[in-house]
Amino acid sequence: MSRSGRDLATAEIARAVDAAWRAESARVIATLARMVHDIGLAEELAQDALVSALEQWPSTGVPDNPGAWLTAVAKRRAIDQFRRQETLQRKVSELGRDTDFAESFEEHAVADLDDDIRDDVLKLIFTACHPVLSQEARVALTLKMIGGLTTEEIARAYLSTEPTIAQRIVRAKKTLAQKQIPFEIPSGDELGPRFASVLEVVYAIFNEGYSATSGDSWTRPTLCGEALRLGHVLSGLAPGEAEVHGLVALMEIQASRLRARTDPSGKPIVLLNQDRTLWDVRAIRRGLSSLERAESLGSGPYTLQAAIAACHARAGAPEQTDWARIAALYEQLPSSPVVELNRAVAVSMAQGPQAALDILDPLLNEPSLKDYHLLPAVRGDLLARLGRNDLAKVELARAAEMTRNATEREFLLQRIATL
Repeated sequence: MSRSGRDLATAEIARAVDAAWRAESARVIATLARMVHDIGLAEELAQDALVSALEQWPSTGVPDNPGAWLTAVAKRRAIDQFRRQETLQRKVSELGRDTDFAESFEEHAVADLDDDIRDDVLKLIFTACHPVLSQEARVALTLKMIGGLTTEEIARAYLSTEPTIAQRIVRAKKTLAQKQIPFEIPSGDELGPRFASVLEVVYAIFNEGYSATSGDSWTRPTLCGEALRLGHVLSGLAPGEAEVHGLVALMEIQASRLRARTDPSGKPIVLLNQDRTLWDVRAIRRGLSSLERAESLGSGPYTLQAAIAACHARAGAPEQTDWARIAALYEQLPSSPVVELNRAVAVSMAQGPQAALDILDPLLNEPSLKDYHLLPAVRGDLLARLGRNDLAKVELARAAEMTRNATEREFLLQRIATL
């Protein structure tokens, strides 16, 4: 094989490894955390397995079950480490397994992945969202563990810096280890304090799947599916919590549009141009049902956002959308720069682009939006609608430079070309 051919094959394997990690990392780490009772160590073992995949898959090929392969390798490393620490027998005893386990990883790996993995992932979320951690640390750690996101992706999602996020994650893992936080789903009075941050984490995972912050794909449906699954599990754990059902409603309605959000080549399609016959009617029905339940129990930010999504879902055509109601619902949400940005979009449809610019312009000096590509993207679109194409091109070019998502960048550059 030529050098260029080898380079291409290596790049393809690297992409396969990255895809496997994003899809399987939460399950692998959760399974390991159940085994070693330390999520920091579990992540280290999983990362070691990832390195092994990068080293071995180019010659052996991608296995049929990447998650089982990664888990098997990570477990082997764990046993080796336990042996070095002369604690293998104690660990095996805790797991209720005999010493033969150490010699048969490949045989047990697939079965272990089929063990109640949903509970394992949920335990991982609640452990990472323990009250001993700050709210910011809980979110960052769980996104890293469950979503398989990089520190850079988390930083961009939360309008923070990469070193800050990395430091939070390191400190969080040390704190959990030092405090010997149990790997379990809380019950009784302990459940409530950890619920809000868990919901935030689940929604952040969904958002990363709905609009990927980086990479070559505009969406990552696997993450959306994982967030939805966890949301439904959480709604079963706390059926009387309005915001759990509000979040499920929001995610179901948003997820109903996934097939329509991109064309066959993967290019983004904005909401107003989507083929609404591709929207998943069953997901919309599930979402509206959850919204009705949430509104019967109370209200909150997730329920309000679900009501906004429902306005789109109920509109058979773009021109039937009740933009005035959407703008009013945004006004009921807790104020933040991102909420104001979204409200401006709704106002632009209800009252025109100039009214929206009047909302956006004060945000230009907002520090948290300094590197947020959607601010210049929205502003560029509004300027284009006003016929101010030269200024619109400048804003859209800034947005294209800021985004880390290749598909979104191409979309923005094509938008510039049409002007």
